[in-house]
Amino acid sequence: MLKAISKFLLWLRGWKLVSQFPEGTKQAVLVCAPHTSNWDFLWTRAAFYVMGIPLRFTIKKEFMRFPFAPFLRSMGAIAIDRSKPGKGQKGGRSSVDAMIDLFKQYPKLVIAVTPEGTRSYNPNWKTGFYHVAMGAGVPMFPGYLDYGTRRAGVGPAFKPTGNVEVDIEKIKDYFRGFKGKIPENGVH
Repeated sequence: MLKAISKFLLWLRGWKLVSQFPEGTKQAVLVCAPHTSNWDFLWTRAAFYVMGIPLRFTIKKEFMRFPFAPFLRSMGAIAIDRSKPGKGQKGGRSSVDAMIDLFKQYPKLVIAVTPEGTRSYNPNWKTGFYHVAMGAGVPMFPGYLDYGTRRAGVGPAFKPTGNVEVDIEKIKDYFRGFKGKIPENGVH
């Protein structure tokens, strides 16, 4: 049902889908950019329903309460518990450690992450997504919405090499040709 509704909404708004996400990929981090508007979630979620990519996203466990939990789960939310200390940590564990654990727990998992961390322009991406991919041993795929051409899709895999700065710059280069809903807030 959600796939049919998504397909209709995308058609209605003129979106075209393009994907290089290899069939049979069981685990990956989907790096979503540019993230410039709250509308990005709706169009991204719809596109991945239609493409058949089992997209998930993480949310603090505190948000997964009634009455929102059933709706959020249906959209792909997975609660993470950061209250328990991680290995060698005094306080709660990091989101990175919690997400790496999710890859151990779920044999089929594609997690969406917005590295900009905000809908405003941010030249300094958060690097957690990279450390998750590295720690879990999974590839990263760029997931994009190009409001200029009304295309939504997934680009080729990026495998983390361990050189965070160089790898993230390569991923940013991939996104530089795409226009966000609010272009000045996108990747420069």
